[in-house]
Amino acid sequence: MSELLPYVVITPARNEAERIEQTMYAMLRQRHLPLLWLIVSDGSTDGTDEIVRRHAAQTPWIRWMRMPERAERHFAGKAQAFNTALASMRTMDFAAVACMDADVTFEPDYFAFLLEKLASDEKFGIIGTPYCETSGEIYDYRYVSLDEVSGICQLFRRTCVEEIGGYMLSKGGNIDTIACLSARMKGWKTRTFPEMTCTHLRTTGTAQHGLLRARFNEGKRDYLIGNHPLWQLFRMLYQMRLRPFLLRGTAIGAGFAWSALRAVERPVPIDLIAFRRKEQMQRLRKIFGRGLQPANSMHEARTR
Repeated sequence: MSELLPYVVITPARNEAERIEQTMYAMLRQRHLPLLWLIVSDGSTDGTDEIVRRHAAQTPWIRWMRMPERAERHFAGKAQAFNTALASMRTMDFAAVACMDADVTFEPDYFAFLLEKLASDEKFGIIGTPYCETSGEIYDYRYVSLDEVSGICQLFRRTCVEEIGGYMLSKGGNIDTIACLSARMKGWKTRTFPEMTCTHLRTTGTAQHGLLRARFNEGKRDYLIGNHPLWQLFRMLYQMRLRPFLLRGTAIGAGFAWSALRAVERPVPIDLIAFRRKEQMQRLRKIFGRGLQPANSMHEARTR
């Protein structure tokens, strides 16, 4: 274990009193402990701070800090909390930093596994694993690209996260996807390793809303990140095979269409949108083969 890369963990937490202690117990059981676990209270009002301070008083590598008060819950708050915590660690000597949610559990060798994978290729900039919902649902990685790393827990190589400037302050979400896209645009590899999983202690996106509202918001975030309309169509159809079946996919499609019709301003730069759409079309061509080749390529193939 001593040969594994030294790492730190940052956990932005907002009103997670019901779940954060399960996350803390999972972290305390890790076979390879971090140099520091900094839990950042993002304006919690439900007792989260008291739980964290109690554990921090007993464990020297757990620390707590609090962000300024804000009324609204949004993803830019998580991004700001992570970036602020990371800046406070700039004089520390570590090779990797994880951004981990406060409502997740995992096996005792979880971080040892991730650190071994990170060390296996110096071009890995962001890595992670799939996550299970409490319902047992998990992404089918036959259809979801392994280049996408869930924001439930992302492990960054330090040089990568410093190069991309941490998380973009996007209120609408997708800060994890934007980080992965930014890293790949700069030549880093991003990878999900399905050999290991963690467990998310509530259904993604339901912190404030019900399931269908969460899927509608997911479609809105897909628009904000610049998903190609054709990609979004296939994504909507695929989601219809998951409970609650037609409603789930329809809600995602409705969120995307609502944002498109309103011409909602996207927070990401144009070059990142173009890069994302190029990757998505490449993946569609890979999935469906020659049927999705550009018209000129099809013409060339017929005339050979």
